Amino acid sequence: MQVIEAFRPLPQNQNWALDGLKTYMSAEDAIADEQCNDSVHLFYPEKLMETARRFLAGFRGTNLYAVKANPHEAVLKHLWQAGVRDFDVASLREVELVAKTLPGANLYFMHPVKSRQAIRYAYAMGVRGFSFDSLDELVKIEEETSGASDLKLFLRLGVVVKGAAYELSGKFGAPLDIAPLILQRARVSAQRLGVCFHVGSQCMNPQAFADAISQAATAVKAAGVHLDVIDVGGGFPVAYPGMEPPALEDFFAVIHKALDANGFSGIETLCEPGRALVAEAGAVAARVELRKGEDLYLNDGTYGALFDAGVPEWPFPIRLVAADGRETSRETIGYRAYGPTCDSCDKMAGPFPLPADVRESDWVIFEHLGAYGHSMQARFNGFYSETMVAIVK
Repeated sequence: MQVIEAFRPLPQNQNWALDGLKTYMSAEDAIADEQCNDSVHLFYPEKLMETARRFLAGFRGTNLYAVKANPHEAVLKHLWQAGVRDFDVASLREVELVAKTLPGANLYFMHPVKSRQAIRYAYAMGVRGFSFDSLDELVKIEEETSGASDLKLFLRLGVVVKGAAYELSGKFGAPLDIAPLILQRARVSAQRLGVCFHVGSQCMNPQAFADAISQAATAVKAAGVHLDVIDVGGGFPVAYPGMEPPALEDFFAVIHKALDANGFSGIETLCEPGRALVAEAGAVAARVELRKGEDLYLNDGTYGALFDAGVPEWPFPIRLVAADGRETSRETIGYRAYGPTCDSCDKMAGPFPLPADVRESDWVIFEHLGAYGHSMQARFNGFYSETMVAIVK
């Protein structure tokens, strides 16, 4: 394992940030030129830069990009160009990727349960921020960093809030009734002590953040310890069809007000945007291999970039690109879709509103898949796509 390199200035130009990706003026141009047998990942760098700047300007603390949402090097480099310097990593491979791609980036290992080897190597590579949600995990961190005195430790709290389209409360989080005791114990070994939480993915209600902050304040008060930092997590929403959330700025205003009201105005504050930061910066073009009535068989599916379209049945903005350039029907049908694998679970119920005259070889573009499209695809049955291109106007 290599120790993380000392900071050195990184190039600040479009060619460096695009990481060798081919660029096109439109998705249609990319589809026609690539002649790809797999689906095509489309990257919109200008959209990513715009959203990153909204987070950097609107949130008064530090933005940690949740790398799991999209770890592509071009995404990481564009975020760096936009001004993002801090990254939420969940595995040793993510630590290695960001350290290699962006020497000098600040890394926070925010997965609450890590292997001893991952803790040890991450610390050797320069990581100092770690989260945990139990006393046993805290002890692991202490032991594998040899009792280091420069740790920034975050207790993940099991907050109880409502408002997310995808709840994340069942797997991680210290129960609020025992959190004070764990905080007291962590204060002994932490150079900087913090708490963190996650209100759930695609949170539609800003008040959920305020409720979580209030619960965090109660736990900290009961512990009677000095807190150095609070991390309000991710969960910021994206405007999918039928899901129109308040503006990001409304979330920031509620969070800032709740921090001040609960005595956190003077401490370091972090957030962990993932989906909301990169979703609109990407899309996936999937080809129709066969049509059976109102069923479309695509070259991508739930084992690939379209997991969110199939399992949690996430809605996405979609449009059709006709393979022959024809003017498509104005009449629409709500289609069901199937992915390319031999597994019958590889299906997406939809309904996906597309022109009534969809044909074999047409392409369906699923927008807002910059988050969890590229990162969640597997290689089952040999179906996956390594083709990513940039759409630059």
